[in-house]
Amino acid sequence: MFRALKISLIVGLVVFSGFCSCGDSRAVADDWPQWGGPQRDLVWRETGIVDQLPDAEMLPRVWSAPIGEGYGGPSVANGRVYVMDRLRDEQLERVLCLDAATGDVIWHHDYQARYSISYPAGPRCTPVVDGKLVYAVGAMGHLFCLKVDDGSVVWKRNFVDEFGTKLPTWGMVASPLVDGNHLITLVGGSDNSLVVSFDKTTGKELWRALQDSEVGYAPPVIFEFGGRRQLIMWHPEAVSSLDPANGSVIWQVPYRVRAGLSIATPRKFENKLFVASFYNGPRMIEVADDGTSAAVAWAGKSDNEIRTDGVHPIMCTPWFDGKNIYSICSYGQLRCLDASNGNRLWETLEATGKARWWNAFIIPHDDRFFIHNEQGDLIIARLSPSGYEEVSRAKLIEPTRKVQRRMTIWSHPAFAMKSVFARNDKEIVRVNLAAD
Repeated sequence: MFRALKISLIVGLVVFSGFCSCGDSRAVADDWPQWGGPQRDLVWRETGIVDQLPDAEMLPRVWSAPIGEGYGGPSVANGRVYVMDRLRDEQLERVLCLDAATGDVIWHHDYQARYSISYPAGPRCTPVVDGKLVYAVGAMGHLFCLKVDDGSVVWKRNFVDEFGTKLPTWGMVASPLVDGNHLITLVGGSDNSLVVSFDKTTGKELWRALQDSEVGYAPPVIFEFGGRRQLIMWHPEAVSSLDPANGSVIWQVPYRVRAGLSIATPRKFENKLFVASFYNGPRMIEVADDGTSAAVAWAGKSDNEIRTDGVHPIMCTPWFDGKNIYSICSYGQLRCLDASNGNRLWETLEATGKARWWNAFIIPHDDRFFIHNEQGDLIIARLSPSGYEEVSRAKLIEPTRKVQRRMTIWSHPAFAMKSVFARNDKEIVRVNLAAD
């Protein structure tokens, strides 16, 4: 079982997964400059998008460009695409910058990265673009700040060498967060350096906080509770709220998860915060009106990924609209829960397939959802408390990574410039989704 579990977390993911803007980024509405898009909440807000996908065996590409292996999704900003990959034979990780109009490589930054992590199929992190700088974290804990113009190094840090990080089983995954002059990132080091804030222009350490025996994979997000901005870090031992200015702890809710599988981006609605893990299931956390404390409002009754009552996602970030929760469960079931108590309203396999660790990404857009499943399908569907309604689907990109007996793709696409940008282990593509 443990050998098989190692497959599950190769997340770009993450695999990966807030309502915070990207610091001082000048990203316009049609950019996707970081994990989760402009507001870091995995919502696509562009208008003028097709109502239905074209009836074709494969969606027509604006362009396709060769790429190495990797699980991290792309980011798109100011007419450029940023993505990470790995050249296995050379033992190199790369940060690539491509022209968003043509797919041509503008520059690439290469560095040695000898993998010691399980399932060494490339970087997992989505780069973060902030003005004239781009930030990238490699699977082995290399953090780079590069110039967007030419990819030259402004500053860099090495988590293992500098902070004593004991790399998680599947490597470093969480995409950093820019907040003002801070670059906040999961480090997983010793001496209370689970999360560290660096000066985004110099790399100087500004503060560090928290200690955990495991690192985890969930990205940092900032929400407002009780009129106060709070940095939410979901790590394998707890959900912690920190002051983003100095790292001081505001409140913590214990939530120990098996195998360090804190992955999905926490979801917020009003004073509620929702998280869910593969083995341990969902937790709805209620934050006090003054924002200084929090407690579990309800939790799933099952602590077993086979006999599940709520949702047990491996990589999918659930969607929480205040009344309902939509998420992929442990064996591929797309489920809807009543957000007031966690009771299941329905489930379906129409958008997915049935197998352990089956994954799909759910992206809200207007009154419908774009769903990118691990078979490379792009689906337009409507989700409501009454059920799943599929509008259309087409193949976006071929799955290239074998998991058990199926081929998969586990990287989250970017939605920008009225297009979708997606990658596998061989190519990165742009598909136009403009209505006109």
